[in-house]
Amino acid sequence: MSKSAVTKETGVRHFFAAAGYSWGGFRRLVREAAFRQELLFFAVAQIILVATGVGLGDILVSILLFLGLFAAEALNTAVEEVIDRISPEMSIVGKHAKDLGSFAVFCMLLACGLHLAFTVFAHFYLV
Repeated sequence: MSKSAVTKETGVRHFFAAAGYSWGGFRRLVREAAFRQELLFFAVAQIILVATGVGLGDILVSILLFLGLFAAEALNTAVEEVIDRISPEMSIVGKHAKDLGSFAVFCMLLACGLHLAFTVFAHFYLV
């Protein structure tokens, strides 16, 4: 019987191994220009919200939306890497997979932008 190349950790070791995998994913994602732009959007949005003086609840909702955006970007990047690996030639299935991942990111970008715009507008004009 052959030994697996990857050893499955358990208990506390599993927690630290998972944290290491997550850190590796973050380091990989930082190499993506789109993710760096999304991080900049996040920073600017938080500065605008704080400078506007909105409530902590609105800032928390914004942070949660941006975490959703970052997760969508990570999944989109994973889909693109897998498609490029298993189907380096252009295929309609690969194109659809990449387009769907891109649409998911777009939806989250729109949600973040709409929340920011509505929150700032509401703070100045509806209060």
